[in-house]
Amino acid sequence: MYTEGKDIRIIIAGGGTGGHVFPAVAIAGEFMERPQVNDLLFVGTRKGLEARVLGDIGFNLRTINVEGVRGKGIAKMIVNLLKIPWSIVQSVSIIRDFHPDIVLGVGGYASGPAVIAAHFMGIKTAIAEQNALPGFTNRMLGRFVDKIFLSFPDRQQWFAEARSIVTGNPVRKGFVKGINKYQRTENKFSILVFGGSQGARAINRAVIESIGYLEDIRDRLSITHQTGAQDMDEVSAAYRAYRMNADVQSFITDMSSAYGKADLLICRAGATSIAEITASGKASVLIPYPFAVGNHQELNARMLADAGAAEMILERELDGKTLAGIIRKLFDDAGVIMKMEKESEKLGNIKAAERIVDECIGMLGRE
Repeated sequence: MYTEGKDIRIIIAGGGTGGHVFPAVAIAGEFMERPQVNDLLFVGTRKGLEARVLGDIGFNLRTINVEGVRGKGIAKMIVNLLKIPWSIVQSVSIIRDFHPDIVLGVGGYASGPAVIAAHFMGIKTAIAEQNALPGFTNRMLGRFVDKIFLSFPDRQQWFAEARSIVTGNPVRKGFVKGINKYQRTENKFSILVFGGSQGARAINRAVIESIGYLEDIRDRLSITHQTGAQDMDEVSAAYRAYRMNADVQSFITDMSSAYGKADLLICRAGATSIAEITASGKASVLIPYPFAVGNHQELNARMLADAGAAEMILERELDGKTLAGIIRKLFDDAGVIMKMEKESEKLGNIKAAERIVDECIGMLGRE
């Protein structure tokens, strides 16, 4: 338990995917900039993305043996349910070793056992929810944690209003600092296409197909396209067939610079993408992944589309002609793009991590 004058120690629990890990890294970076914070530990799983990336960026990770139960077959679900009690025991051991003052869950399998253990050990707890539709773990934990940090307003009232704060979804500072809105390609309408680190075949094919409907403005378009490794050769060949000199890459390392040069983004609607789009104040065409748990990507996209910050195309309605029509509309009217950018920027919060850390430290009676 925290006492006045003692340095603060933090556990951040959860992960699995980039949608959980990257906001957690942004929060962790903000924590470690504070003079009150003495040490920080991640708790995750060996199979999650956290096991591959956290060590490279200088954070310590301890793992517990837990897996998801939703969307599994009956046999696998039973096996994974039986792992939960042991994962709570593992979490208790980690907490006793590390002596955290706060345990913050960021979603994903590992957040449940760690936050539950901390709660019953009398330690302050909080969760951060990245999506418009809260995940199962966070809906469960939200019943008893001390604070709930939301990326979007809780329109369906999943959480107690008195303990909920809309902070936005944290974006790493390096990403925001790397964006220069005015580095756009002169006399070109610049489009950035991406479907996540692995690409998205439906988006790749629709973008290529759309070029055939944009022949009259093709020379005015500048396209940077992250394809994923699997579609790299196919997409590159298609651009060559159209005699279009697009910048095709399997993976873009410096995504902030790519954002900075773009007039329009065409992408999925995962929580991290939405946070980066709004933090950078960009216009976008969002194509939600149709198999996301709880259809949360469509809900994320609708939040932006309803605010006038984005266009949305459901994947079942996606084809080259439809996408080309939207591209042409935005190409023809710079005023529409500017309006979308303004609405996007209103939804963004580059200080989300700062707000979350302020609230966590405030829970301990420290300013």
